[in-house]
Amino acid sequence: MDAGGTKLLGAAVDGDLMVRHRVHRFWRGADRQETLGIIQDAVEEVRSAAPDVEAVGFGIPSLVDFAQGRSVWSNHLPIHDLPFRDLMSERFDLPVVVDNDANAAALAEHRHGAAKGSEHAVLLALGTGIGGGMVINGKLYRGANGFAGEFGHMVVDHDGAECPGECPGRGCLEVLASGAAFGRAGQIAASKAPDSVLGRRLADGHEITGGIVTELAHAGDEEARSVLAEIGCRLGSGLVSIVNSLDPEVIVIGGGAVAAGDLLLDNAREVVADRALPPAGERVRIVPAAFGDESGMLGAALLALEEGAA
Repeated sequence: MDAGGTKLLGAAVDGDLMVRHRVHRFWRGADRQETLGIIQDAVEEVRSAAPDVEAVGFGIPSLVDFAQGRSVWSNHLPIHDLPFRDLMSERFDLPVVVDNDANAAALAEHRHGAAKGSEHAVLLALGTGIGGGMVINGKLYRGANGFAGEFGHMVVDHDGAECPGECPGRGCLEVLASGAAFGRAGQIAASKAPDSVLGRRLADGHEITGGIVTELAHAGDEEARSVLAEIGCRLGSGLVSIVNSLDPEVIVIGGGAVAAGDLLLDNAREVVADRALPPAGERVRIVPAAFGDESGMLGAALLALEEGAA
């Protein structure tokens, strides 16, 4: 189960990472009990289709105490200070493993995806927010308390806009380059160019989301393409700090925003090549996630297979 800020994606997955049954749920404004109820319903749907499930892995958008299986703090879901692993294990009577959602995605991409074969890799998951995970010396790195890799809350503009959700920061990368930022930038672009396809969508009363911006950009709308180019440059500015700090071999961009492809990533690559310290900025590869927006789900399955079902 991969729980994001606005949606839940889950599946029954076997040892070869073959998906046998998928579930998809959305939540907006749900309180704690509603959120947990949606999760439980999704798990039970999978179990009804795959009754031989042996363990459940969760990737959640939260600072996670991995050893205790506790959700410590979340910017987007009401799951602060929650003994998530034990609560879910009791509900399902199955072994449960829980980690940060981007850590799970990084695990999947490092083991089987775009970062396979690397010793030092970073993953950024661009969705409602920006999650991050990293592999150092071939192993997932969680930090002293399990909270490492929160690159979305790396400050790139000291006097920037307030970070959405519960984050106390300003000018975080999440404000500037998340999937939600696509929609905000698209709304501004649409209002400034009412004769564009994007502008007409706004005039017709449609919500301008990141998905709409990406769809219109691929269809050739110049205003939408300009939005992706701008977001790509902002993303690149954040990646410069990651490259200069960690010197990874590869940075994998995942989450729903990966659908933008090179319309987003080419601009990020240019900024990194121009601004990161040489030679790291010239050597690092910036690539889309091999598993798209399913990296977190598959990584959660790997955690369950390796630690829950052991």
